[in-house]
Amino acid sequence: MKANETAPQAPAKLIIASRESRLAMWQAEHVRARLAALYPQCSVEILGMTTRGDQILDRTLSKVGGKGLFVKELEVAMAEGRADLAVHSLKDVPMELPEGFELAAVLEREDPRDAFVSNDYASLAELPPGAVVGTSSLRRQALIAARYPHLVIKPLRGNLDTRLGKLDRGDYAAIILAAAGLKRLGLPERIRALLEPEDSLPAAGQGAMAIEIVRGERSDGVDLKALLAPLNHDATARAVTAERKVSKIFGGSCQIPLAAFATVEGTTMRLRAMVATPDGLRSAHGEVAGSWDYPDFLGEQVSILLDSQDAHGILEACRQEAAEADAAASQATAAPRDA
Repeated sequence: MKANETAPQAPAKLIIASRESRLAMWQAEHVRARLAALYPQCSVEILGMTTRGDQILDRTLSKVGGKGLFVKELEVAMAEGRADLAVHSLKDVPMELPEGFELAAVLEREDPRDAFVSNDYASLAELPPGAVVGTSSLRRQALIAARYPHLVIKPLRGNLDTRLGKLDRGDYAAIILAAAGLKRLGLPERIRALLEPEDSLPAAGQGAMAIEIVRGERSDGVDLKALLAPLNHDATARAVTAERKVSKIFGGSCQIPLAAFATVEGTTMRLRAMVATPDGLRSAHGEVAGSWDYPDFLGEQVSILLDSQDAHGILEACRQEAAEADAAASQATAAPRDA
C-alpha cells in the first residue's frame, strides 16, 4: 500500500469458505493468518465444506465433470452470504467463473513442479517395465506415456493423504503429485525427485492459490477486492493469466491433456504450452516470450503456435476417445448379467 493511500475498511468479521481436506485447510489457514495480520480488528473464521469433487472418488475427474466439482459448493456459500471469500488451488478453478464472481487475488506461487513420489525407486527412469504409476491428471499421463511407454499408468483419486496411503499400501510403484502440496503440508521428504518443466510441463495455475469473491461492493460498503489487494502477488497473477488464457482458448478442463507454464524475469514473460493425446503419441508444443504487460496476448500467441501443429485436431481426438470410452462403459453397465 502506498503512503498516501488509506487502508480499506475491514468488517468486524470475515468468513473463508474452504474444502475440508488437510491441504485446503492449510491454504485457508494461511490466508486467515495473512488477513489477521493486515486487519487485527477483524475476526476471520473458516467454513469447512465438502464438495462433490471430494465425494466422488471412484471415477476420474475427466469422467465426472472436472474442475468445477471442487468450487461449486463454496460459490453457493458465498452467494447465500454464508461466506465472504473462498480459497482455492488455482489449478482447480474453471477458466470461466459463474456470473457475478471474480478472482480478487492470486498469492505468490509455491513450487510449480510435479513431484515423483515412491518408496522404492528414485526416479521415473528407474521404474521397471510394467511398474504402475498413479496420477489423477491426463496431462501427467500423456507426458509420462510419451517418455516411458513401458510403464502402466492408472488413475489416482482422493486427497493428498489418501493418495500417499495408496502408495504406502503398495497399490502403486510410484505416484506423481504437485510439489506445492507436499511442501505446504511439511512433507518434502516424500519427494524422491522433482520433475523439471522441460520434462513435465505444469498445469495452468499449478502451485498458485487464488481467492474468489462475489463481484462488487457489499451492502455494508466493504470493498473486499481492495481489502484483499495486499495479498495479490503481481508476477504470479500475470503469469497465471497467460497460462489460463491458453487453457481457455482450448477449452481447458480435466478432460484434456493440456499444460501451460509462464515464468517472469524482470518484466519479461516466457510462456510454454503443450497439448497431447492421453497416450502421448500425438502432441503440440509452443513457446513465446514478451512483455509481462500483455499476458493474454502471449497466451493467444502460443495458442497460435499450438494450432499450427494441429492442436485442435489433437484435442478433438481426445474428446472422441473419451466419448467412445463412455459409450463402452455405459453399454457394459446396461448389458444383462449371466444367470
